[in-house]
Amino acid sequence: MNLKPEGRRQSPCYNLGMTLRAQPAEDLKVRTRRFAGEIVRAYQALPIKRVEVQVLGKQMLRSGTSVGANYCEASRARSRDEFVAKVELCSQEAAETQYWIELLQKECEVVDDRLPGLWFEANELIAIFVTMARNAKRSRNLNGRPGT
Repeated sequence: MNLKPEGRRQSPCYNLGMTLRAQPAEDLKVRTRRFAGEIVRAYQALPIKRVEVQVLGKQMLRSGTSVGANYCEASRARSRDEFVAKVELCSQEAAETQYWIELLQKECEVVDDRLPGLWFEANELIAIFVTMARNAKRSRNLNGRPGT
């Protein structure tokens, strides 16, 4: 089973009117909230009568919904270092969500058309958050100030 979408598929959030351009902060809040909503709907559709699917699904639910929560915390950071730490946590949670999706598909043989799109959206969010962290670190280094 191929977990990665073939070609350039659109993510569920893209279908809801979001674009893949650089996102202003408020748009990214909306995008991560929509991602969390799609994760919740995917979890609700899982065959949770199977214990292993229930356990892995809950892990996907926790990590997938925490992406947006951590981004909200990052947007209220008191320092550049705190911002970088929270944004890096966002990318880690998105990567963890991908892991649980992969296990659900490969090991539990869950077939749900939403999962590849969610994996793809998590991948795009990772790219955005990694870029944000890199730019914030670069800005800190250019200003010659440690973590202000």
